[in-house]
Amino acid sequence: MADVATYDGRDAATLARLLGVPRVVAFDATASTMDDAHSMAAVGAPAGTIVIADRQDAGRGRHGRRWASAHGQGIWMTVIERPNDPRAIEVLSLRVGLRAARALDRFAPAVVGLKWPNDLFLGDGKLAGILIEARWRAERVDWVAIGIGVNVREPANVASAAALRAGTSRLDVLGELVPAIRAAAAARGPLSPTELAAYGTRDIGRGRACVQPVTGEVQGINEAGELLVNTAGAVRAFREGSLIFAGAVA
Repeated sequence: MADVATYDGRDAATLARLLGVPRVVAFDATASTMDDAHSMAAVGAPAGTIVIADRQDAGRGRHGRRWASAHGQGIWMTVIERPNDPRAIEVLSLRVGLRAARALDRFAPAVVGLKWPNDLFLGDGKLAGILIEARWRAERVDWVAIGIGVNVREPANVASAAALRAGTSRLDVLGELVPAIRAAAAARGPLSPTELAAYGTRDIGRGRACVQPVTGEVQGINEAGELLVNTAGAVRAFREGSLIFAGAVA
């Protein structure tokens, strides 16, 4: 990986000041900003440290799925946080998604939708993905790495992808997105009724038939961030797995 002096014309120190964070580390290319963030957090990087790259060669999502991270096409970033509320960590990917969707609305051609547990959509196209990885010390969370990839421009040769409006500045997006992510990480407890209601207005799954994590009809989520599915006349809650709609590949 190659550490670079600038990201879209701004050096790392300037970016840190503009975004109100203690440190920004920018790379021209790296394997994974998530892996870099874990390495930095392990040697004491403070909460709010941002690792960002112009290109990732091994960006990943949940279950090790590859995330296309081409040069200059999007925002590939990981934020280090050090929260201390295990209940909040359980719903962190949903909180980040909700706040990120609000932030990205300003730059999107339509309202940004949410797909449990960690995807942001525009229509049928995936706009962004979130990956949360925590590291524990004894019974306490030592740090959390919050990874997010956003297609600022539509990636080539990627089926079912969406992007922000043409001409959108990555720096403008960062100015909205970083405070949103940090606010999500600072929140405590399970999802509030207000958050659940807000999620419901963006939920692209509610009322749709699904085949995973079980065959049934999606009923939304609960305060613990679990997916609710009506199957065989009973509503079941799922914490793990992927949501795959009937008739969809993934």
